[in-house]
Amino acid sequence: MAVSYKKLWHILIEKDMKKQDLQKSAGVSWSVITKLSKGETVSMDVLIKICKVLDCDIGDVMELLPDDPKEA
Repeated sequence: MAVSYKKLWHILIEKDMKKQDLQKSAGVSWSVITKLSKGETVSMDVLIKICKVLDCDIGDVMELLPDDPKEA
């Protein structure tokens, strides 16, 4: 399964935050933000930190996408 963080980027736009703001507020490294930008997996700890900063649930920032479009 692939991971999509499109929901996260929409939340940042709504909150008028930049990726750099999220990085500093959540206390994560820039490499984590890069992984998120590329749609790569990150640890649950990172997702929890992001959700705490944005006051949301994990499902609000990411979604799992099936590898096979027919499964959707």
